[in-house]
Amino acid sequence: MKLLDRHINKEISLADECAAADDLATAFGHLERAHVLGQASTHEHVRVHWRMFKLALRMRSPREIWGQIVRLVGAATKTPFGIYPRGNTGGSNVWFFKPMPVPTDLQDILNKAER
Repeated sequence: MKLLDRHINKEISLADECAAADDLATAFGHLERAHVLGQASTHEHVRVHWRMFKLALRMRSPREIWGQIVRLVGAATKTPFGIYPRGNTGGSNVWFFKPMPVPTDLQDILNKAER
């Protein structure tokens, strides 16, 4: 398994653990980290937004549900062409085309994965 895949899967596993403990906000935070790591891959980008969508349903957040539907379509249709905002956390609380700073620990992972 590639380095980046391991880190994405780790964040998703942590999200699952938090969701199982009913800590939905922390679970969503781990999915945001997985989003930053995986957004250059169409498969990973869509996979993370799908999980965000399912979590939004559980949170009963109409804004997040709608936001994730829009982002699922965007991830599936824009990512293959390299169109995605670097560092964007993927939640509906940020504009879906807004680039954002990448946290240092995630940038280190991305740098190592590029080597």
